[in-house]
Amino acid sequence: MDEQTLIVEVRRRRSRAEAGQLVAEYEASGLSQVEFCQKQGLSLATLARYRKRQTQDSLAAGDRWVEVAGHPAQGIPASSGLAVVLPSGRRIEVGRGFDAHTLAQLLDVLEQ
Repeated sequence: MDEQTLIVEVRRRRSRAEAGQLVAEYEASGLSQVEFCQKQGLSLATLARYRKRQTQDSLAAGDRWVEVAGHPAQGIPASSGLAVVLPSGRRIEVGRGFDAHTLAQLLDVLEQ
């Protein structure tokens, strides 16, 4: 090998399923994006692109709801009513004894 020979690392493209698996692993990891990417040898931009694509695919497929965990979210006391955290990070909370009619109206607006 002479002095002008370059060694280039060729990275293969990940399938949508592989990218989706990485996103799921990130979301379940509890790590920051930086920590996860460092452990996986992944750039932040790539993870962001995979997350954005998965969100767009989910919305296009009509999958607008997320799984509800069976434990209280961090920072919310177990005695509170319900809390829904959207993938965007927005939170909707209703306390015990909430007005069901108002919640139904809110859901109608969100489903449009």
